[in-house]
Amino acid sequence: MTDPVGKLPSELDQLPDRDAEETAEWAASLDAVARHAGPHRAAYLMRRTLQHAEAAGVPVPTLLETDYVNTIPTSAEPAPEGDEELEARITAWNRWNAAAMVTRGSRLGVGGHIATFASAAWLYETGFNHFFRGKEGEGSGDQLYIQGHASPGIYARAFLDGRLSEAHLDNFRQEAGGNGLPSYPHPRRLPWLWEFPTVSMGLGPLSAIYQARFNRYLHGRGIKDTSQSHVWAFLGDGEMDEPESTAALALAARERLDNLTFVVNCNLQRLDGPVRANFKIVQELEAQFRGAGWNVVKSLWGSAWDELFRLDVTGALLRRLREVPDAQFQTYATRDVAYIRAHFFGAEPALAEMARLLPDAKIAECFTTSRGGHESRKVYAAYRAALAHRGAPTVILAQTVKGHTLGTGFASKNANHQMKKLSIDEFKGMRDLLGLPIPDSAFADGTVPYGHPGADSPEVRYLHERRAALGGPAPARRVHAVALPAPDEKPFALLEKGSGQQEMATTMAFVRLVKDLMRDKGTGRRWVPIVPDEARTFGMESLFPSAGIYSPVGQTYDPVDRDQLMYYKEAADGQILNEGITEAGSMADFIAASTSYATHGEPMIPFYIFYSMFGWQRTGDQMWQLADQLGKGFIVGATAGRTTLTGEGLQHADGHSHLIASTNPASLNYDPAFAYEIAVIVKDGLRRMYGPEAEDVFYYLTVYNEPKRQPAMPEGVEEGIVRGLYRFREGVAPYQDSPRLQLLASGTAIHWALEAQELLAADWGVTADVWSATSWGELRRDALEADEALLRGEERTPYVRQVLDGAPGPVLAVSDWMRQVPDQISQWVEQDWTSLGTDGFGLSDTRQAARRHFGVDAQSITAAALAQLARRGELPASAVKEARERYGL
Repeated sequence: MTDPVGKLPSELDQLPDRDAEETAEWAASLDAVARHAGPHRAAYLMRRTLQHAEAAGVPVPTLLETDYVNTIPTSAEPAPEGDEELEARITAWNRWNAAAMVTRGSRLGVGGHIATFASAAWLYETGFNHFFRGKEGEGSGDQLYIQGHASPGIYARAFLDGRLSEAHLDNFRQEAGGNGLPSYPHPRRLPWLWEFPTVSMGLGPLSAIYQARFNRYLHGRGIKDTSQSHVWAFLGDGEMDEPESTAALALAARERLDNLTFVVNCNLQRLDGPVRANFKIVQELEAQFRGAGWNVVKSLWGSAWDELFRLDVTGALLRRLREVPDAQFQTYATRDVAYIRAHFFGAEPALAEMARLLPDAKIAECFTTSRGGHESRKVYAAYRAALAHRGAPTVILAQTVKGHTLGTGFASKNANHQMKKLSIDEFKGMRDLLGLPIPDSAFADGTVPYGHPGADSPEVRYLHERRAALGGPAPARRVHAVALPAPDEKPFALLEKGSGQQEMATTMAFVRLVKDLMRDKGTGRRWVPIVPDEARTFGMESLFPSAGIYSPVGQTYDPVDRDQLMYYKEAADGQILNEGITEAGSMADFIAASTSYATHGEPMIPFYIFYSMFGWQRTGDQMWQLADQLGKGFIVGATAGRTTLTGEGLQHADGHSHLIASTNPASLNYDPAFAYEIAVIVKDGLRRMYGPEAEDVFYYLTVYNEPKRQPAMPEGVEEGIVRGLYRFREGVAPYQDSPRLQLLASGTAIHWALEAQELLAADWGVTADVWSATSWGELRRDALEADEALLRGEERTPYVRQVLDGAPGPVLAVSDWMRQVPDQISQWVEQDWTSLGTDGFGLSDTRQAARRHFGVDAQSITAAALAQLARRGELPASAVKEARERYGL
């Protein structure tokens, strides 16, 4: 609603005006400027005034968007260190070998990407030569999140510095033989080079933010001095469309992560075409980052544009640059000068006058190649500004041309992301443009050669000198084997003795165990509890005052529950990462903590606890990233199962996460039924992940919120718990030669199976042995390995077949999961197999009603067992009908 004169109401209308006359004079002055010098001059003065006010500390809102020009003018650029000529030659060799590697591989159809690195070469080279700290100096070095599609350029540089050979390059994307190079940054495939998987776009920027934050966490807790580590994340402008790319921008600004720099390669192209065809992605990103509280540095134009800006005395050029959409600018990069003169400069008389002063060569250079991201001085100035800025993270928006130096067939073409090779003539043109000493005779066999100036050449010596000064080669991954001591036995023993008459959910059993382990003198401080805002749901509030919630500023307020025993305590050295409602952010935390053993040489033990429905289903891509990055730790799906979370309904009822988890080869998945099983699994997990023979695996445990009396651990069951199956309670035959069967159950379903065991004996004279299946997934993994051994001529019996060998009667498996979860092992069970599960969507009701609905309660198990025996002729078919009537099924 507007006021009588048509002015929109504003928050300023609520503030008292102490001098209305002065206010009116300012407004009149602005009106006068607009009338006599034009609105553009008025806008300029307003922005200058705001800029001056900000520099003077006057609290005014920050402008979200600036002109489409470089943040750092040419006159303010610092002179780069080092030898620019040698760096240009190094960059030329890397451009050549990256393109050659992909082109040679294309003969085999393995693909690859050329255009991305061609646009970003100087963004990387400037960093490698002057900024990126290696791991052989003090501290942990820098963390580099390399844009996935730029990997050929990183391989090319590793070839130049001697870490890769021609044979390696010729095995690009050919890994089956064991000597190949992975397509993208994959630590699991090339663990001495790559640290961070980034090609699942959006996960790189999200992880980079939480890595920078975790660096501060380690420092704040006194575990590692990370003050000299800087996180660099290289991204494409199209990648910023992914929601994960911008999901944590506010976190980075709120926690003042000035140890973080995003470098966005703004070549204005997605994989299929322009990023913002009808708009301007650079301006959009600037507003987005500034609005989130980031420092923004734009490096858009190369030095060829300096003359144009000097000629722009009216501001017409700036206005035109702001209004031309991205897709049109891509067109300018591919059209002749006449077209540019007519369509760009012809838009306004002042521009047409400027164009008459410019030779064709200058216009062609400006519109086809001269970009801030293609000049080392521009990039150097931007990086220096980023490192000098304090109090906020920095994003560098560097404009480039996708396919730069690859020739007119590649540069700025919509299809260049899918173009996998250059012709011999195109390579010769590239050679001449880059000034490389590669003779025509090198192409005699029709194959493009690799190029190398020689191990003792000035280029290679310079490269090694620069990297030595910065702390060694980069990127590089280093693992410092630091085996953690086994924790004290007491916390495990407490769970192994059971809960007596007290009821306790397995979720609480796990939390109690970890709480005790966090007090361990040897390893307690290395635990990293991670919670997406529901610590109280999981019974973790007792950790708040003892461990503290990490906050870089400590606690700046009086907590409302300060007078209570378990009050909400935040601290700069807090141990808990309570992330708010963000499973993606919590997983990024987990990944940073789980790989700290390599990133910082400091093994940490993260456990991330969450509603099981919102784990793998929501962040499964990050679980894959975790596996690729060789992370270790415990992922805990709490309130698990499809029927235990009473009343919550369809979107909270998880009956399938174990199926998703089974697809991840690095995930060891357990569904423990009792507290003592949790103790054995966690103890074995600590040994496997952090012992002398540490493995690159992580654990997924599902725990339940259903309170039950926890039994003491029987003797001799440890191996069965770890391997996935053991007999928990043998059935007592009600009479000689009574029918017999085997009940296999996991998680909370063991209680239904035990009740069914009693019903079968009391009501039907049937003997049932009850087995605890702690891990359907580990049973399957072992069986698959046995099958593989058999193909090699080795005799090996799957563990599940061993333990069930000779067990009489059929097998009935039941769980609070879909039938496919236990069915994973059915082919290796020699007995007749049937399963029960909670297939379908969840629903809101009591536990008992939900279990009856899915047919997994004790009575339903009993009827299913009778049906199995009836099919075998061991009971009359009428028994099944009678049972269903008796139990009201």
